[in-house]
Amino acid sequence: MQENSAHHEFAQESGTGFSELDLALVDALQSAPRATWSQLGRALGVDATTAARHWDRLRSQGLAWVTAHETPRTAVVAFVDVQCSPRRFDAVSHTLARLPWVISVEQVTGDYDLFLSVTAADLHSLGRAVHGTIGGLRGVRSTHTRLGLTVFSEGGDWRTHAIPSASRALLPESGGGTRDTYGIRTRTRETPHDDALRTALGNDGRMSYKELGAAVGVSEYAARRRLLRMLRDHEITLRCDLAHPLAGYRAVALYRASVPHQRLEHIGAALARMEQVRLSVSISGPHNLLVMVWLHDLDGISPFEAHLAERFPHLEVGDRTIALHTPKRMGWLLDAHGRATEYVPLALPTEGRP
Repeated sequence: MQENSAHHEFAQESGTGFSELDLALVDALQSAPRATWSQLGRALGVDATTAARHWDRLRSQGLAWVTAHETPRTAVVAFVDVQCSPRRFDAVSHTLARLPWVISVEQVTGDYDLFLSVTAADLHSLGRAVHGTIGGLRGVRSTHTRLGLTVFSEGGDWRTHAIPSASRALLPESGGGTRDTYGIRTRTRETPHDDALRTALGNDGRMSYKELGAAVGVSEYAARRRLLRMLRDHEITLRCDLAHPLAGYRAVALYRASVPHQRLEHIGAALARMEQVRLSVSISGPHNLLVMVWLHDLDGISPFEAHLAERFPHLEVGDRTIALHTPKRMGWLLDAHGRATEYVPLALPTEGRP
């Protein structure tokens, strides 16, 4: 793939911020978040310097970023609907986005005003966080919590599909896309530096080992060894995100659906393989499946739902919610255009700390 200067200029002038090469670079980094510039350049058909230059612009403008987060198996995760007083909506949304254990915040249509992804060390801590901290905020009228059970896919598995499979094959394997189960923390051989390492990588998942060591206060070798061990043991995962409205994904839809229990695994996994699906997870409650999709515009909702009905006749959609704005995604605060503006380090709620 050669850099298309005309397309690049058009992307800048149109205000999207993404050229064809930019989207291809994001796709490559979604597959291999810590690939070297030489590996990325080879997959994209450009030199390493060009790949690095494009990434520097994307990251500096908040258009794309690589971040790290704990994997589902290391914590309890829940999805919380929050109903707010209209006059306190902005204040509640802002406060929740600043909480380190609130992973993501969506402002949505429907019976509730906010949709949250939250994490905790265990069920007791989760209950205190949701009912005590969230429920105790001025302006919160009610909450409704669903516990995440099995992850069939999450945001880190989603791809822009901007590069061909032959180019993707030139990249190192990321080890993603596996079925996982939310659970109690099971970290092993924890060191005092691991939290600092997670925070540093959350802010910049492409930090060099030398930079990472300096940020954590260990040697370059120690930083490399700890990171490779945490990735190997599936304690953290890396992902490349982007400002989705500016990349052409202007409609985010969230579905709560019901499927027969004996078909849940099959349908959940099949949904995870669909190109529009960002999240497919089994949940507690009357609806046992939660699905989030990114579409190019609202006109894509009807064809997508028709495809769902045709392909999955046993799936019954119980509720459809449309996101109006995403103030926070996986620890990153986002502006009105979906650009990353600030990282809030992820941390689990503990006794005595909100």
